[in-house]
Amino acid sequence: MQALATATESAVLDLHVAELRQLFNSMDPAPFRQRDLDPKAQAYIVEWAQEVPTDRALELVVHVDAQSVTPADAAMLEEAVDAYFRQRALASWRGLRKMFRTGRVSLLIGVLFVGAAAVIGESIASFVSKGRYATLIHDSLVIGAWVALWRPMEIFLYDWWPVRAEARLYERLGRLGVRLIGAGGKEARA
Repeated sequence: MQALATATESAVLDLHVAELRQLFNSMDPAPFRQRDLDPKAQAYIVEWAQEVPTDRALELVVHVDAQSVTPADAAMLEEAVDAYFRQRALASWRGLRKMFRTGRVSLLIGVLFVGAAAVIGESIASFVSKGRYATLIHDSLVIGAWVALWRPMEIFLYDWWPVRAEARLYERLGRLGVRLIGAGGKEARA
């Protein structure tokens, strides 16, 4: 497997396999068009695409050594690769929406807890006769309340960036141009 950049502004990943079925997950019983890609092939394609600047088109060229390829094979491969990465993009976007929903609920709980802790802290502080203990109790509750906001802030400030980047990468890979070249260098067009 090797990655090449052509002069036409598209980045090309050349994959060499003995048989076309090596690209697909052998544990998946679905027909090839609905099958998942092999985890190692998928990881290799994703890692390669992450290194290519986002303004460049992506192209996958699969060289199959052990068989002659037909236009039907090329169409099936292109459809399977596109469907796989589009599905992954949709799953990533769903994960991002779920993360934001969790963040909103966590934020609401955290804000309510901050308010309750402030009220409880003030109430307890007013019953305690010594000022030092009152301050200690009040400050402890306030610190605990602010810790309750840690997770929502983490979600809204940091956690969502990598998920969005992953979804965009999968969308980009869903538009991946796919070519199939059989034994002897004969290209099959979809």
